[in-house]
Amino acid sequence: MKKALFLLTSVLIVLTAWPQDFYREEFNHRKRYVILANPTVRNIEVIHFLINRKIFDVNQKKIKFVGIYHEGQAYDFSKTASFIKESGLKNFFLHEVRGKINENNLFEENGCTEDFKTIIDNSIGALFFGGPDIPPEIYGEENTASFVSDPVRHYFEVSFLFHLLGGFQDETFAPLIESNPDYLTVGFCLGLQTLNVATGGTLVQDIPSEIYNANEPKEILEIGRNNLHRNYWQEIVEDSLLMGINLHRIQFSEYPFFGGAIKLAKGWLPRIYSSHHQAVENTGKGMEITAYSIDGKVVEGLAHREYPNVFAVQFHPEVPALYEDLYKRKFHPEDLPMTYNDIIGRQSVRFHKLFWKHISKTLSSLR
Repeated sequence: MKKALFLLTSVLIVLTAWPQDFYREEFNHRKRYVILANPTVRNIEVIHFLINRKIFDVNQKKIKFVGIYHEGQAYDFSKTASFIKESGLKNFFLHEVRGKINENNLFEENGCTEDFKTIIDNSIGALFFGGPDIPPEIYGEENTASFVSDPVRHYFEVSFLFHLLGGFQDETFAPLIESNPDYLTVGFCLGLQTLNVATGGTLVQDIPSEIYNANEPKEILEIGRNNLHRNYWQEIVEDSLLMGINLHRIQFSEYPFFGGAIKLAKGWLPRIYSSHHQAVENTGKGMEITAYSIDGKVVEGLAHREYPNVFAVQFHPEVPALYEDLYKRKFHPEDLPMTYNDIIGRQSVRFHKLFWKHISKTLSSLR
């Protein structure tokens, strides 16, 4: 009985651990691999949803997804391995990066460098998702208003993007993207901030206090609904239907990304899903601003001037509730509850789909 139990346990360990060593095992080099940084169960579910609805329209026979993370991250990625297996997701794999990494060796060759090279050499692009605040020490500032819950995740993702793109931190460093200038790199919310910090940029640690000189929730709400990047009513009123986010409009800069790479109707001011309190302060090396908040005070999009397939947005175009009626919420206590899909409206849904269409077409063109 004990022997049988031991064998069963060994099999389960192997089944769980094997997918986390993707690039250390034999893999099909004829396939095209897209990297998913921080592959939590939620992030895998989101990408799977977008693919199933053909919002993220990729050839599943040719394009596969590899979730990457560092062994020191706080999240338990065995949950993701189990989810992938139990859900029968044959196009999703995991790779655990191992090696010494800390705030002092991010912008140089370190214990993860060889893994970074292997991953980038054997993929055509990478997606970076939202999450909590980046440690300000990474961009040379004291922590005044940041809430850091998993520093290793940030060390890992910032160092990966520095290795890929280079930055002001060491302008003699040869970025890995030089061997494949068409490599796709896309960031959502935290992903944009990580891209900016990795290339040598800095962040505003708290938008209301640093940009608007507002500290208390009531003061912050006076900034105006369209200039709020999350909902502060939930800190004043108890109401289970209050959304924690905001769905506000944005505007586009003259830099030819929105309207150029992504064709948009002139004068569009789409609504987007916003959930953050930090923002770009100084832009990183090669970064151009592609979008702003309506008042022009908060950066909502970045693109790389040298590498056309490197871009990011401060908002969340990946959220399923934008594309179908999932649940009803409200921003103001006196608002009527509505779905996010209804609140942003048909034109803004189309904007988000065009964004994903651009990502899909870019991936389909890469080899």
